[in-house]
Amino acid sequence: MNFDVVVIGGGIVGLATALEIQLQKPELNIAILEKESGIAMHQTGHNSGVIHSGLYYAPGSLKAINCIRGYHMLLDFCKKNEIPFDLCGKVVVATSEIEIPALEKLYQRGVSNGLSGMKYLNAEQIRQYEPNCTGIKGIFVPQTGIVNFKIVSEKIAENFTKSGGKIYTGKQVTAIIVKSNTTEIYCNNELFQARVMVNCAGLFCDKIAAMAGQNLDVRIVPFRGEYYSIKPEKAHLVNNLIYPVPDPNFPFLGVHFTRRITGEIEAGPNAVFAFRREGYKKTDFNFSELWNSISWRGFRKVALKYWKTGLGEYYRSYNKNAFTKALQKLVPAIQKDDLEPAGSGVRAQACSKDGGLIDDFYIQEAPGCIHVLNAPSPAATSSLSIGRTIAEIALKRFE
Repeated sequence: MNFDVVVIGGGIVGLATALEIQLQKPELNIAILEKESGIAMHQTGHNSGVIHSGLYYAPGSLKAINCIRGYHMLLDFCKKNEIPFDLCGKVVVATSEIEIPALEKLYQRGVSNGLSGMKYLNAEQIRQYEPNCTGIKGIFVPQTGIVNFKIVSEKIAENFTKSGGKIYTGKQVTAIIVKSNTTEIYCNNELFQARVMVNCAGLFCDKIAAMAGQNLDVRIVPFRGEYYSIKPEKAHLVNNLIYPVPDPNFPFLGVHFTRRITGEIEAGPNAVFAFRREGYKKTDFNFSELWNSISWRGFRKVALKYWKTGLGEYYRSYNKNAFTKALQKLVPAIQKDDLEPAGSGVRAQACSKDGGLIDDFYIQEAPGCIHVLNAPSPAATSSLSIGRTIAEIALKRFE
């Protein structure tokens, strides 16, 4: 099967990339290969559904640029395609004096990234938004919202196929051969040929890049985020979204409260190292994938650097009392019995050889290929913008 562009990965970033290439160059023949039986079954289908505003990201970074542009593209897409969403806003809350400098830095980042309408809140004003939330200072961010990204993905896929694109599910890539003018992609006994291959394989993007001959300085390390849902009779304790001030040295936002577009209230996630790349349960284990992570020099440096934080995350994972205590910093009325186990997701976190957890989006070009090697949150919010960024890179190959 011969195509101009083959995108590997049917998550929201791969879907958005394929659609954007098709919109810009309708005459191209484009295909998406997805190893699962359907689209958006991993990171996209397991995320919290938050539409991120761009508050957290360093001005000028790929995250900041694509999140802010992607935010507006996402809202336009949802309106045009009649996808329900709610710009309910969120509060970010400092619960101790030591967190206030980081909170103020967040506010300044939001201003630098062009967010308007943000405002500082004192303890009484926090309670006007979230009556059961305790904090000494906060920020209200009106741009933050909620949506079902699985529905967004399905609509992107529908638009793509209606425009002539092809989506092949159940196609796990087993080998890649890059030649001078084409890239051969093998899925067991099937061969797909592409003038340009785009790697949006998420949790396996480094494996796909290695198949294509790339000697990478990063490796994907999986981190599982576990959620609880609040029982319906206690859902009134949270109106919308309540976030803590994140640890500036750790690329996760901390346990928080999120109202889903369905009305449910979720609490979480923590961030624990997963023992397999698609390890959604505590018992999920794959020795080869585990060894692939722990044998990476960069991960060992990360583990040494963050061992205290990591132990705390594991403690909360296995101790519901500890998880509840973390939530009570924000909403003291929450009790252990108010929480029921909910779903989990696995984040594909790129880890550099020198021991850094890469915070920004990371796209690497190579002959015949484009590799998306780090696209964690806010990738769903940013997906249409990331797709446009990748499309611009890909289409230069056809000039």
